[in-house]
Amino acid sequence: MRHPSVTNARAAYVSLALVVAAGAAACGPKDNDANGSGGDSTPHQGGTLTVLNSDPQSDFDPARLYTSGGGNVPSLVFRTLTTRNRADGAAGTKVVPDLATDTGRPSKNATVWTYTLKAGLKYEDGTPITSADIKYGIERSFAPELSGGAPYLRDWLAGAADYQGPYKDKKGLSAIETPDDRTIVFHLNKPEGEFPFLATQTQFTPVPKAKDTGTKYEEHPVSSGPYKVVKNENDGEHLVLERNKYWSASVDDQRKAYPDKIDVQSGLDSSVINQRLSASQGTDAAAVTTDTNLGPAELAKVTGDKELAARVGTGHFGYTNYIAFNPKVKPFDNPKVRQAISYAVDRSSVINAAGGSALAEPATTFLPNQKSFGYTPYDNFPAGDTGNAAKAKELLKEAGYPNGLTVTLTHDNADNFKTSPEIATAIQDALKKAGITVKLQGLEDNNYSDTVHSVKTEPGFFLAAWGADWPSGGPFLAPIFDGRQIVKDGANFNASQLNDASVNAEIDAINKLTDLDAAAKRWGALDKKIGAQALTVPLFHPVYKRLVGKDIKNVVISDWTGVLDISQVAVK
Repeated sequence: MRHPSVTNARAAYVSLALVVAAGAAACGPKDNDANGSGGDSTPHQGGTLTVLNSDPQSDFDPARLYTSGGGNVPSLVFRTLTTRNRADGAAGTKVVPDLATDTGRPSKNATVWTYTLKAGLKYEDGTPITSADIKYGIERSFAPELSGGAPYLRDWLAGAADYQGPYKDKKGLSAIETPDDRTIVFHLNKPEGEFPFLATQTQFTPVPKAKDTGTKYEEHPVSSGPYKVVKNENDGEHLVLERNKYWSASVDDQRKAYPDKIDVQSGLDSSVINQRLSASQGTDAAAVTTDTNLGPAELAKVTGDKELAARVGTGHFGYTNYIAFNPKVKPFDNPKVRQAISYAVDRSSVINAAGGSALAEPATTFLPNQKSFGYTPYDNFPAGDTGNAAKAKELLKEAGYPNGLTVTLTHDNADNFKTSPEIATAIQDALKKAGITVKLQGLEDNNYSDTVHSVKTEPGFFLAAWGADWPSGGPFLAPIFDGRQIVKDGANFNASQLNDASVNAEIDAINKLTDLDAAAKRWGALDKKIGAQALTVPLFHPVYKRLVGKDIKNVVISDWTGVLDISQVAVK
């Protein structure tokens, strides 16, 4: 999950943004009690929903968006072959049909996927949506001038690696066939049982070729969803959406589309957004945010106010904050040193540094603690709540460091409560008790990203984070531990540079499975196997707390996105 608005959604260290911009994953119903305080809690059609955001909804072109589940605001305008189930909690991790009649029909080896479009689908101008439009929408996402979307299509579609899009190559992609107006067939170069997850991303949005204006398409993309764009100012800073009269709930059972109008205002300071939502004056009473969390100080104030507390939605996105090791750098080439650090970590102090237990949950597994990822509980190096300094010292002695050692921990200087100075200092203090002196190296945000994601400059010991492009173990484990995904001349996320033939083979074997429940169990087992190598130290999973205006109704937060689903919200 830009995962969260991740500039490279695979770079989940910015995944809070990916989660946000994409509308990524979430919480259970018991945690989600933000219902608005109006007298009538039943949602009704009508009114204007205001969205107060920090990040602009830039690049509002389905080819350029890096989304999960179709995105949040984008999902109001762009429909895709499949989408996320718009439901609270774990039910929201399921893939469901959107433009298609089902989630896809695979060939026996999952290398060919066939979809049939629903009958009666129309654009905002009343013209029919065809399978050729979906093929064209995917093809234009390959154009260099429309880059920014997820890389999977280039990797997965047969013969697509060097395709440059329809502006340069009129022949198009032979890997996508459209035998008739309602049928589309995808030919893959390897088995991919999770193709239905990929088909939720906005690159699968239909685009009528005759209406394509290239890089200007984002100013007025042709809507296939319940709303159309009537205003797009300053590259998504101010976006106004109104009803698409040709959209019908009879062919879209996922989006409720209660408001008549949606006014997205961005470029706002996060503290201002939370102040406005808290006060709920005027139009702000019917306002939400899709990208701004409550910070520790703000949450403390809200918790003490019953009315405000009732307007807080809680979500859990599939995201893990962790310590990364580069075993190519001494002394981290010694497994016992990595194990010692794993034992020495004080997760209680780390969680306090991340904002407290309301905003972070302890992690001992790399996979998030949700069933859809294949979560399998394990704790290979039990440190307890406050660290096991004695065990750490014992391992250091076995590693040849009876008098301790000195290491450097690289972190981001950004105040993000994830990879920031507060977290680094908590680790420094804990490791000191085990005889490990930690020197802190703080880097500015862009420099940090460039440094830790390059095999040429990657430090031996640094803070990192990862978020999933969809709720499964595949996009969580493969980019971090598949040796074939080590990138030597670009952004590399396999920090440990693990290239284990048995791990790679198991990833391939799981990818062949179209039974996603069976796949999940195997992802969990693989996580446990890799975890035994102490290549990372999982620290915590973030919790998202967000305010809504007092007149907001029908708050839905799924375990796919972790944030309020804007397509379900009502203001009357």
